[in-house]
Amino acid sequence: MGLAATGIASAVGLSATACGGGDSGGGDVRLKLVAADYGSPGGHDSSKKYWDALATEFQKKNPGITVDVSVLSWNDVDKQVADMVKAGEAPDIAQIGAYADYAAGGKLYSASELLSIPVQADFVPALAQAGELRRTQYGLPFVSSTRVFIYNKSLFTAAGLDPDEPPKSWAELKQAATALKTAGVKIPYGLPLGPEEAPAETMLWMFGGGGGYTNNVGGYTIDSPENIKTFTWLRDELVGAELTGPGSPGRTDRQDVFDAFARGEVGMLNGHPTLLQQADRNKVSYGTAKLPGRDGEAGSTMGVADWIMGFKQNGHRAEIGRFLDFVFSLDQHYAFTDQYDLLPVTTSAIDRMSSEKKHKKLWPFLDQLPIAEFYPVGKISWAGTSQTIKESIGKAVAGDGNPEAVLGSLQRKAEADEAAAAAQP
Repeated sequence: MGLAATGIASAVGLSATACGGGDSGGGDVRLKLVAADYGSPGGHDSSKKYWDALATEFQKKNPGITVDVSVLSWNDVDKQVADMVKAGEAPDIAQIGAYADYAAGGKLYSASELLSIPVQADFVPALAQAGELRRTQYGLPFVSSTRVFIYNKSLFTAAGLDPDEPPKSWAELKQAATALKTAGVKIPYGLPLGPEEAPAETMLWMFGGGGGYTNNVGGYTIDSPENIKTFTWLRDELVGAELTGPGSPGRTDRQDVFDAFARGEVGMLNGHPTLLQQADRNKVSYGTAKLPGRDGEAGSTMGVADWIMGFKQNGHRAEIGRFLDFVFSLDQHYAFTDQYDLLPVTTSAIDRMSSEKKHKKLWPFLDQLPIAEFYPVGKISWAGTSQTIKESIGKAVAGDGNPEAVLGSLQRKAEADEAAAAAQP
């Protein structure tokens, strides 16, 4: 859906007490939290440091509630939570990529069961709506971002390209990539179709070719003629021309490409705000632009919202709600988005970010929110479909790949999964 950021009002005051009474029956409660890592797992920028500090502060203010934190790589977190739920060992709180399949299975508390009214009212309305299944909100947006085309100005200059004229069409992108390769650039265009975030790169290229995952009534269109044509172009004109660097795009993760860009080894790629932070630390001269499309600039860009949710299994409704109210308090939520240069999901934090000049580079990303389109996270089958894309989309651009067959297989599985999920009582 398009994300409307207009008419954002100032946030109302926040409450530290979740709506309603508890289900856990008193006594000390231990909450299990599983979250995704937005930094480098085990590194200095790992998200575990944020969650550990937040949990410690929360526990000081809420004696009797302990929060056990597990932070996992984006490569693993969705599958590991799914395995935990399947094994009957659901966490109390999960911060992952999709919520709808768990909501459809009756496994999640709704937002109104968990959050105080002021916290619910502080969400950007379109993001809150994106967290709904059958008009009830279960997915709580955690952070958001948009995508832009990012290129290395120094490498452009060295390759004889105008650093102030990034490519607007795919033909211009191929011309620039060819010049960069001739100049000795290791990775002219970074194409991460590996398991870390293949669904995002896939969606961006679909947009550029006039396609997408779904149509305007919500039906899957993964194997549409537009998408098949897009991946055929990628296979033949970019990957086949050896313009994506060494290695297979299907085994190339986003973070690997981001790290290479920060080392000055990548000429062009699609990126989000966190990459700018890496580039600035390494003093990389870069430019940003709208996404190139088949015949000119793409008409839309991608917006991403990651989700946090509360599971019913252990019956800790009141304690989960109290913790999530704390997570979305202005200072705590802003601290996370500030650390990783991501976009907030609450109006109060957006107001703060829009007023602080240190985040001036993020203002264009905020401005793009009104035209951004999001994953079809409200579809019950999306979590499984996303996982299958991670596992198989790289095959479509391999030298012997068959885009029509790969996309057709994804389409059939997505439709079957959606039909099966819809048939559940």
